[in-house]
Amino acid sequence: MPRILGVDLPNDKPTHISLRYIYGVGPSLALRLCEQARIDPQRPAKELSDEDIARLATILDRDYTVEGPLRRSIQQNIARLKDIQCYRGLRHRRSLPVRGQRTRTNARTRKGPRKTVAGKKGVKEMRG
Repeated sequence: MPRILGVDLPNDKPTHISLRYIYGVGPSLALRLCEQARIDPQRPAKELSDEDIARLATILDRDYTVEGPLRRSIQQNIARLKDIQCYRGLRHRRSLPVRGQRTRTNARTRKGPRKTVAGKKGVKEMRG
């Protein structure tokens, strides 16, 4: 099982799919990495030589921000938004959607499970 930047890549999948297991590497970057390292993207990951793995690791380390440093920079950016108390920072702090989505309905992923409030009725019932 090849290991790049502390991540075990699955053996049985093609190299360009296996590379996506690294945080910060998506479909297009995985194909670009294979091209830069002169590796066939369809070759199974278990057939990668130590030299191929070392080439991929050096390219990732040198040219791209992935895994730990990427996670850290994202967290620092969110902390900065919270510190300067901008609108996006306040939305992060309250665990509400940050990018303008509606919250009256939906937004359950961000808000979590419903917290039912006793005695609260809908607007239609109160008018009628």
